Amino acid sequence: MAKVRREAETFGRVLRELRAKRGLSQLALAERCDSNIAYISELERGLKVPTITMLLRLAIALDCRMRDLVGVFDTAPRESFLD
Repeated sequence: MAKVRREAETFGRVLRELRAKRGLSQLALAERCDSNIAYISELERGLKVPTITMLLRLAIALDCRMRDLVGVFDTAPRESFLD
């Protein structure tokens, strides 16, 4: 089983919250950002970390700013996310 990293888990929680607020299923989000449901699920569970390109696609698909996806990392000590 893949190891869940704290930064990936944190990002996944934010992504899931934004997706849910917009009333989108994982499939709908995947289609909007030219991805697949398995990858969106892995992101939300903290098993994968998105590339910059995928962050841009997610922001467009969710109609939000990139800082909405990653701003949480500015509000806590950076070291708290790293092992």
